[in-house]
Amino acid sequence: MHTRRQMLNRSGFGLGSIALGSILSDLGMTAHGQELDGNPLAPKPAHFPAKAKRVIHLFQNGGPSQIDSFDPKPALQKWDGKKLDIASLSRLDQARTKGVGFPSPFSFKQYGESGLPVSELFPKTAQHIDDLCVIRSLQSDIPNHEPGLLMMNTGSVQVPKPSVGSWLLYGLGSENQSLPGFVVLCPKGLPTAQSANWRNAFLPGIYQGTYVDSQHTDPEELIANIQNRHLFHKQQRKQLSFVQKLNRAHAEAHPGSPQLEARIESLELAFRMQTEALDAFDIRKEPEKIQEMYGKNQQGQQYLLARRLVEKGVRYVQVYHGEGQPWDSHAKLEENHRRLAGESDQAIAALLTDLKERDMLKDTLVIWGGEMGRTPTVQLPVNKNIGRDHHTNGFTVWMAGGGVKGGMSYGETDEVGLSIAADPVPIHDFHATILHLMGFNHEALTYRYAGRDFRLTDVHGNVVKDILA
Repeated sequence: MHTRRQMLNRSGFGLGSIALGSILSDLGMTAHGQELDGNPLAPKPAHFPAKAKRVIHLFQNGGPSQIDSFDPKPALQKWDGKKLDIASLSRLDQARTKGVGFPSPFSFKQYGESGLPVSELFPKTAQHIDDLCVIRSLQSDIPNHEPGLLMMNTGSVQVPKPSVGSWLLYGLGSENQSLPGFVVLCPKGLPTAQSANWRNAFLPGIYQGTYVDSQHTDPEELIANIQNRHLFHKQQRKQLSFVQKLNRAHAEAHPGSPQLEARIESLELAFRMQTEALDAFDIRKEPEKIQEMYGKNQQGQQYLLARRLVEKGVRYVQVYHGEGQPWDSHAKLEENHRRLAGESDQAIAALLTDLKERDMLKDTLVIWGGEMGRTPTVQLPVNKNIGRDHHTNGFTVWMAGGGVKGGMSYGETDEVGLSIAADPVPIHDFHATILHLMGFNHEALTYRYAGRDFRLTDVHGNVVKDILA
């Protein structure tokens, strides 16, 4: 499929091309610097032996209140209905607390051998407290949802950069070539910042997260149009081979086009998905006992699906708690947090139990948390439907499995939960720790773009070594 001009041009350089091809073959590379098999999703070794092989990120979008879940502040009782007139507070902290003190309406109990306190909102999750590492001092930059989600997912607010899942897929490849390596489950629409949360940015397009509207239970609705009912499999293969031949010819004429390369790989992945995807996404194949354990609601369905996907080799699964920012309780905090925790508590506990029983928790990193926390004060105006405002200077996430210590807390906030008192964990440190658990030196996992070597942690980041098992 060459023009006469191309044939004459290439004939003149034929001997040189043969020599170059031989050299590159000895190096195990193609002319574009790719591996000979040409599959960017092929499994790759990490920098060092990893504790975790896969990640399930339970993203509580909107920002759950740390004061009402995993970081109790009994000292807030004395500030109930009063302005936080605390001498140790900085001017910035005082400026951010425009309302009055609002002690948690939820009771706390100590659980497990570790004795860590957990709110009444999460009684079933609390049964696994000795598997959880509760980080109480996470620190982000901007207390707004869109930059908060982008910071948590990509480590950058200003410059479009790849998400954590994209970096891990780029670094490790996929364990299953018939499924996407990075799947995002979010029911009934997109979260704040939308697809930017799982973007590939300057990485090749094949590393972008695959969004699934997880409100459905029928796998043919979850992943619509996955099968062609008008052609036999062999006919589809011939058709695709012809289309790909044209695509590759076009790629030869436009080398280095990331959009074209992503299209070629995506077509191949979509073809392979026909054989396995419908089975992987069909939670109805799970025993009734397992479905009941997770709960037959939306969160239970999502968490069970996440377990099925990682079990079948998906590298990174991110599960959102509904569209938008459902945990954003500026008003009716008690009512909303009780409802949201009620929707997810059973499913969280079931996921941890299920992974443990399958001997998968030891190498599956489970992360729970949102893009921010909430203030210890009432969101203005003060009324019977009170809630809390955004807060980024000391909020809580927890991790379980995958090489982290269980039954411990790390970092401290002050007596009212307004500022970090010890061991702050900036988002870049959090990301560096995730990469370390997955077997990467965060400073060495880079991608060259626009004349610079980029990385997830930019020019920052320190591994939080005290939480490593």
